[in-house]
Amino acid sequence: MADKPHLNLIVTGHIDNGKSTTMGHFLMDLGLIDERTIAQHAAESEKTGKGDTFKYAWVMDNIKDERERGITIDLAFQKFETPKYFFTLIDAPGHRDFIKNMITGASEADCAVLVLSAKEGETDTAIAPGGQAREHAFLLKTLGVGQLIVVINKMDAADYKEDVFKAAKDKAEKLVKSVGYKLENVPIIPISGWKGDNLVKPSANMSWWKGKTMLLAFDDFAVPEKPVGKSLRVPVQDVYSITGVGTVPVGRVETGKMKANDKVIIMPSGVIGEIKSIETHHTQMPSAEAGDNIGFNLRGVEKKDIKRGDVLGTPDSPPKVAKEFKAQIIVIHHPTAIAPGYTPVMHAHTAQVAATLTEFEAKINPATGAVEEQNPKFLKVGDSAIVKIRPVRPTCIETFKDFPELGRFALRDMGATIAAGVVKEITEEHKP
Repeated sequence: MADKPHLNLIVTGHIDNGKSTTMGHFLMDLGLIDERTIAQHAAESEKTGKGDTFKYAWVMDNIKDERERGITIDLAFQKFETPKYFFTLIDAPGHRDFIKNMITGASEADCAVLVLSAKEGETDTAIAPGGQAREHAFLLKTLGVGQLIVVINKMDAADYKEDVFKAAKDKAEKLVKSVGYKLENVPIIPISGWKGDNLVKPSANMSWWKGKTMLLAFDDFAVPEKPVGKSLRVPVQDVYSITGVGTVPVGRVETGKMKANDKVIIMPSGVIGEIKSIETHHTQMPSAEAGDNIGFNLRGVEKKDIKRGDVLGTPDSPPKVAKEFKAQIIVIHHPTAIAPGYTPVMHAHTAQVAATLTEFEAKINPATGAVEEQNPKFLKVGDSAIVKIRPVRPTCIETFKDFPELGRFALRDMGATIAAGVVKEITEEHKP
């Protein structure tokens, strides 16, 4: 598997539009799950009184709680291969409470599938304002997932009629365009996740379809270039003290590269140290680059100088630390409305910090970016806006333009994700 280029694929869409069923059936058709497991799922599904309707979905939803509720909660990771690539599949929950996972998933995804439904009324709900397909499409675009395929599922429920597909395709095109994707780069494919049409093999039921199967469409994705040429940025995930070794931070190299004996700076503290050694999965490496998950030992840095959420860079191009920044956010969930002064918790790369929305500059049209209202008094679900944010303590964050990996964030409160956003500019910088 490792010889092929690797891509992270996220599957998104409204609850009940058949994401899990589609991907479960797809994995079975690829021979990654045997019929026996599926039959066992069918038998268990019958017992819960749901008929065998969840037999494929349960391949992805392997957590007991999800089976009983029949919805996808956590991000399930599965691996599969196409002729050209090796994929890690991230199955994103469609359910409202679980959109935080959707955000953590999307920020790691290279490409995405958006599942819509051919069934009467289902796509309308999904793409209406407040519908999850619309929300997921916005999030994918905002969080920088540049490559998308749309599948129109449940063609079996529409007797595989071409005109039903065309009607759904028109709606899908409007949605895709409204969030800023270029139509010519987004294939829209008719499938049946339940019956297996057009997933891996062409469908005999849709002789009118001359396009690709979902499997072959995946091979048209491109591998994004690794940002190795950029300045080094390593958000710290954890810091360990290992006897006889010293301080060992771990994290993922988001951009750039590093090698033993390099001088590095840790922000926000500004402490300078030297890389003694780098390892991955207990194996020493001479160097590491963008995309590598590593542990590294630092000379001249004490455990108190470095913590989760700090970012490692080079002294000649240190990571930025913001006291205040300007961002574009989209409000995803809030029972009422939010006003300036609101202080949720900001999650950006590995950092978590309370942050105050100090000022609402403008409400904007999320699809076009045009200003709709200057200095709005409040923001509600579905609104997109330019706001100023002040973390309660200086926090490492970069502009989305320069370092997309460190320039996106989620705002959470009361156990839910309130908004997702990207950093436009750092308006007040902290110098150590």
